[in-house]
Amino acid sequence: MIRVGTCSWTEKSLIKSGQFYPGTIKTAEDRLRHYAGTFSTVEVDSTYYAIPGRSTCSLWAERTPRDFIFHVKVYGALTGHGVDPGTLPPDIVCSLPAADRNRKFVYVKDSAMLESIAERFRESLSPLISTGKLGVIVFQFPPWFHYSRINREGLAHCKRLMHGLDIAVEFRHGSWFLAERLEALLNFLAENNITYVAADEPQYGSLATVPFKPAVSTDIAYFRFHGRNRENWLRRGIETSLRYDYLYSDDELAEFVPPVIKAAGTAKNVFTMFNNCHGSSAVRNAISFRDFLQRKNADVP
Repeated sequence: MIRVGTCSWTEKSLIKSGQFYPGTIKTAEDRLRHYAGTFSTVEVDSTYYAIPGRSTCSLWAERTPRDFIFHVKVYGALTGHGVDPGTLPPDIVCSLPAADRNRKFVYVKDSAMLESIAERFRESLSPLISTGKLGVIVFQFPPWFHYSRINREGLAHCKRLMHGLDIAVEFRHGSWFLAERLEALLNFLAENNITYVAADEPQYGSLATVPFKPAVSTDIAYFRFHGRNRENWLRRGIETSLRYDYLYSDDELAEFVPPVIKAAGTAKNVFTMFNNCHGSSAVRNAISFRDFLQRKNADVP
């Protein structure tokens, strides 16, 4: 089965665009119900910025159909990103050095703290787990997370932190994709039951971004389409959503159809997630891509 969705249903620019949600839809509940009436899956990226409350996850589960699937982006502290100390559990904040507690960002490196954060994150997702609505937990690593043997072994530790939940890993530096190591990397992911994320993003002819390399390492295939906004992708100091301000053309979408259908021949479930979430671009492209797949008689709900 191939499911098509986007990486947000609450992006402010999507809501403001007025091109997906009818004017009568005003509440968070109505937006999610409308989204889930159009798509069968979504990726939640807000969980990268803060651990969600269990009550929030309960509402997500209650407001969506029985077979709806949520993927969640893991909290940034667990992928080596800096996080706002105010988003950490209070007892973790108290364990930080005093100088770090009022910083804009803090990097958590203590293994015991990371274990505790992972536990809180897993517990917060329990309503999605118990209802069978949790897909994969997406570990998107920072651009400075380059290939090394130590970093590769760290991927298996991420899997252990999630206590058997399905995880997917996305790399953001081209060093992971050099020809001499890609096959070994995919084998390593398969051995550890870690789903590989095939990402499409702007290219600069360097290792600053990753190439689109479709591959399957588990019974789940996962694609993330970020758009190809070369002008804004590496710019600093701009609104994050502007990096994803890109609408794929029909010709560009057509490029993805063969590798996605091929992945469906190997994987039990294929997820194609549009992360070009500025304005209505992601939902428009997702609807078009689903139509392309259906014309090829793919198994698409």
